[in-house]
Amino acid sequence: ASRGDDGQITFREWHPAGVEEYGYAAPDPLDPDIVYGGKVTRWDRRTGDVQQVGPKPLRSADYRVVRTQPIVFSGADPRALYFASNVLWKTRDGGRHWAQVSPDLTRPSSSVPVNLGAFGAVDPEKGAHRGVIYTIAPSYRDATTVWVGTDDGLIHVTRDGGTHWRDVTPPALRDRPWAKISLMDASHFDAGTAYAAVNTFRLDDLRPHIFRTHDGGASWTEIVSGLPNGDIVNVVREDPVRRGLLYAGTERAVYVSMDDGDHWTSLRLNMPATSIRDLVTKDDDIAVATHGRSFWILDDVTPLRTLQPATLSSNVALFAPQRATRVRWNRNTDTPIPQEEPAGDNPPDGAILNYWLRSNTGPVTLEILDASGNLVRRFSSTDSAETPIPGRNIPDYWIRPPQRLSPDAGVHRFVWDLRYPSPAVQRFEYPIAAIYQNTPREPRGPWALPGAYTVRLTANGRSVTQPLVVRMDPRVNTTAAGLARQFALASQLSAAIGRVAAAGRPAPAAGATPGAGRTPAADSLSRLAGELAQLYGVVEGSDAAPTPQTEAAVVDRVRSLDMLLKRP
Repeated sequence: ASRGDDGQITFREWHPAGVEEYGYAAPDPLDPDIVYGGKVTRWDRRTGDVQQVGPKPLRSADYRVVRTQPIVFSGADPRALYFASNVLWKTRDGGRHWAQVSPDLTRPSSSVPVNLGAFGAVDPEKGAHRGVIYTIAPSYRDATTVWVGTDDGLIHVTRDGGTHWRDVTPPALRDRPWAKISLMDASHFDAGTAYAAVNTFRLDDLRPHIFRTHDGGASWTEIVSGLPNGDIVNVVREDPVRRGLLYAGTERAVYVSMDDGDHWTSLRLNMPATSIRDLVTKDDDIAVATHGRSFWILDDVTPLRTLQPATLSSNVALFAPQRATRVRWNRNTDTPIPQEEPAGDNPPDGAILNYWLRSNTGPVTLEILDASGNLVRRFSSTDSAETPIPGRNIPDYWIRPPQRLSPDAGVHRFVWDLRYPSPAVQRFEYPIAAIYQNTPREPRGPWALPGAYTVRLTANGRSVTQPLVVRMDPRVNTTAAGLARQFALASQLSAAIGRVAAAGRPAPAAGATPGAGRTPAADSLSRLAGELAQLYGVVEGSDAAPTPQTEAAVVDRVRSLDMLLKRP
C-alpha cells in the first residue's frame, strides 16, 4: 500500500496483488514491482497484470496442495524462488520453468487421532492421511541448504540443493502425524541452525511448541520457558541483526527471547489479544500479520538488539538510536478523511529515543546537541503540557496528545520531531488538513539539518550520551547548501518573530489582522509580525532552497522590523 496524501495509509490506497486469501506474498528481491503468491501467481504492479505461473495448473494425485502453500525467495540467492506442494519446487526465471527438487516429503499414511472421536468413523481416507509441505526455510548463509516442514509433523533438510534429503524430525514429533510444522526459520548466522514452530490444535494439545537445532537437525531442544499453556505458537523468527534474539507469534500475543529461546517474555504492549499468524523483521521494525485484527508494526527494535543484563543493572541508560529520517508525513491541503475511515498509523515523525531508568529519579532532561555542541532542543519531565486553544478550528479528537518525558522506572520512548524550538507566536494553530489523534500544532520550529547530533539524557545527577544521525528524505535532491540556506532563513524569521514577542507586543498567529483601537505603530508591528509568520511558512513549507524573491522579502521585512523597534 502507498501512503495517502493526508500522510496516512488508507484502504483507498490498497490494490489487489494477485495473492489469494490466506496465501503467501513473495516480492521479488531484484524487482519490487513483481510479487509472487498463491499457487503460484505473478503480479506486476506497473500494469496490474496477474499471470498463473505455478508448477502445474491443475491438481493431480501426485500434486497435492491445501489452501495455504508456502512460497519464498532464498535469502542467499535472490533469483531462487521456492514453492511447495507435497514436493518442493524451485524456479530461477520467475515461474516459466520449475524444477522438482525433492521427493514427496510427507508421511505415506497415518493413524486417525483418538481425539477425533466419532468423526474418525467417517474419515473417507480411513487414516491414509496425505499431507503437504507447509513451510520452507532456505538458509540465509548457504544457498544449497533448505529446511522444510510438513503439516503432518515431519522436518527435512537438504545441504546440497535438493539432491539428497534427510529426515531430521524431532523425536517428540515422530509419533504425532497430526502435528503441523506451522513455520520454520533458518538462522541468519549459520547454516546448521534452524527454528520450528509447531501447531498441535488438531491433537487437542494447546501447549506451545518451539524447537531449536544448532547441528543441522541431528538434535533438537524444545524452547518454551515463559510461554503460557493454552498459547499455541504459529510462528518463530530470528532477528537478522542480533544472534539469539528471537520473536514468536502465538494465538494471543507476540513474545521475545534474548537468549536463543531459553526464556520468553511478552512483547504484546498495546496489541489486542489475537492470533498471530506471521511476523517479519524489516530493517529496525517488526511487522505482524494477525488473523482478523489487521497488520501491526512495532517501530524500532534497536533497544532489544542492544539490551544487555548490565543495562538493566545500571541506574540510567540511553539506547543507541536508529538513524532518523527528515520526512514530511502530511502533504494534504484539503479537509481530512473522516475518523471512521479505516486507516493505519504512520511511524513516529522524528528521531525515536529510548531510555531506561532503574527507579523514579525525579526530574529528567533530554537534550539534543549539534555537531559543534550547541543546544538544539531541550525537554524536561517538568515541562508543562500544552494548553488547549479556545476556539481552534478543529475538534479535540484530531489533536496529538502531549508527549511527556517520563521520570518513572522502566524503559521509555520519546520522539524528537527533528525541529528547533517553535517561534514565539501569540498563539498556535492546528492545520485544517488534520490527522486523527495525531495533528501537531503549528508553527513548529525550523527543521534540523541532516547530519550528526548528540543526544544527552540527564537523570539523578548523571548524564549519558549517544550519537544520532539525521538523514534527508532520500527522495529529495536539494543540495546541502540549499538546505542550509533554508535553515538560515527559517532561523532568522523565527528569531524576528521572537523579537516581536519580547518587545511586549506579541506577534499574532499567521493570517491574523490588527485589532481595533491600537495605535498606528502597534498596527504596523502587528501587520509586520503577520508577514514574518507568513514568510516563515513559505520558507519551511518545502524541502527546497528558498527562491531569490523569498530571500529578498525576508531581508526587507527584517529590516523593517529593525527600524520599527528603534522607534521611541
